[in-house]
Amino acid sequence: MKKITFDDLKKYNSSYEQKPVQHALKRVLMKSELANIFEKQEQKPLTQFRFSHEIKTLPVANQKQSGRCWIFAGLNMLREIVAKNFDLKEFEFSQNYTAFYDKLEKINYFIESIDDFLEVDHDDRTLQHILKTGIQDGGQWDMFVSLVEKYGVVPKDAMVESASSGATAYMNKLINVKLRQYAANARRLFSEGKKSGIQALKEKTLDELYTFLTTNFGTPPQVFDFEYVNSKEEYKIMKNMTPQDFYKTQLNNILKDYVSIINSPTKDKPFMKSYTVAYLGNVVGGREIKYLNLEMKDLKDLVLKQMKDMEVVWFGSDVARYGDRTAGIWDDQSYDDEKMLEMSLYMSKEDQLDYSQSSMNHAMLLTAVNLSEGKPNRWKIENSWGDTNGLKGYYLASDTWFDQYVYQAVIHSKYLSKEQLAAFQAKPTILKPWDPMGSLA
Repeated sequence: MKKITFDDLKKYNSSYEQKPVQHALKRVLMKSELANIFEKQEQKPLTQFRFSHEIKTLPVANQKQSGRCWIFAGLNMLREIVAKNFDLKEFEFSQNYTAFYDKLEKINYFIESIDDFLEVDHDDRTLQHILKTGIQDGGQWDMFVSLVEKYGVVPKDAMVESASSGATAYMNKLINVKLRQYAANARRLFSEGKKSGIQALKEKTLDELYTFLTTNFGTPPQVFDFEYVNSKEEYKIMKNMTPQDFYKTQLNNILKDYVSIINSPTKDKPFMKSYTVAYLGNVVGGREIKYLNLEMKDLKDLVLKQMKDMEVVWFGSDVARYGDRTAGIWDDQSYDDEKMLEMSLYMSKEDQLDYSQSSMNHAMLLTAVNLSEGKPNRWKIENSWGDTNGLKGYYLASDTWFDQYVYQAVIHSKYLSKEQLAAFQAKPTILKPWDPMGSLA
C-alpha cells in the first residue's frame, strides 16, 4: 500500500491553485451549505405539479418519526377503495394496528430464525447479519400482505396512534437488546446440552415483548364499530366488525391478486426471473417475499397500464438521492454537482446496487403521471410525511430520477403478460440476506 507523501500534498495543492471555479466555490461555502449550491434554475419549468393522467386521492397521512412508510403506502392504497365504496371525503386505516402485529411477528420471526444458528460460530456471516439487523420499522410488500391477510384492518379511530407508535427508535432499541439476549441465551442452552429449555425461553421472551408492545402501542381491538359520515353528511354505523371480516367483506381479499416487480439491472439477477431473499419476512408461514425482475421499460409499461385504469401504484425507491424535501421534488437533472465540483460522481444503477451506493429505503404511492408524446416525463407521488412540504404533502419525481432510483412496484396480476406471470410463478432464486433487493422500505 502506497502512503501519501509530502511531495504528493505539494502536487495536489499546486493542482488546486489552477482551479478558479473551486476558489469561487470556497468563497460561497463560507456562508452556504454544500448541499444547497447545486440547484439549476432552468430545470424549474420541467418540475411543475401538472399531470395529464391523475387519480384523485385522499389527503396525505403522516408516519411521523417512524419507518412505517410501507405500511402507510399499503393502507393508503386500500383506503381509496373504502372511501369510494362508502363515499368518504377523509379516511385512514389504523397504521398503529398493523404496526403492532408487524412488530410481534418480526419478533417471532427473529426468534424462530435463531434455531438455524444454535451451533454455528458466533461470527457466522448470516447470524451476524440477523443480529445486527434485529427488527426495525421497515418492510416489504409481501410482508404487508401477510399482516393484512392474517390480522385484517381497522379504521384509525379503532386504534389510534400513541407517542411510541409515531417515534419508534428507542422502543426498537430495547426490543433488539431483548432479542440479542434471547439469541445469546438460546445458544448457551444448546451448547450446555439443555436444548429442551429453549422452548420455554421462547415463550417467556414472546410474552415479555407482547407486554412491551401493548404498553407502547395499546391493545389491538378484536371487534369494533365502523362509524362514518359520508359526503352527504349522513351518519352510518356498522357494528361488531372483526378486523378480519372487515378486510374480507369490504376489500374482498384483494391483496392476493397483486405481485411485486423490481428493476435490478445486476449481472446476478437476469431479467424475467423470480427471486426471494433468505431470512427476510415477518409472519412465519405467511406469504413468501417474491419479486419478478424486469427491465425498466417493462416495469413502467405495467405501472402505466394500472394507472391509466385509475388505480394507484405502491412503489419503492431510494429517496436519499437528488431531492428537495421542502419543495417535494426528486429530480437528478435539477442539480449540477459534477460541473461545479469538476469531478465525476456518476455511477450506473447496476454499480450503485453492487457497490452499496443505493438501495430501496422508502415506499409511497404513484397517483399521477404526465405523458408527453406517449412517454412519461414526471410522476406525482402520495407521500406519508405530513402535508407541510411539497404540494400539501404530495411529491413529484422526474422520469430520469424514476429510471435511476425506483426499484420496485406492485401491480395487479391481470396486467402481466402470460410470459411475465409464468416467470413470476416459477420457483424463485434465493438471494443472500444482505442482497440490496432485501432492503426494507
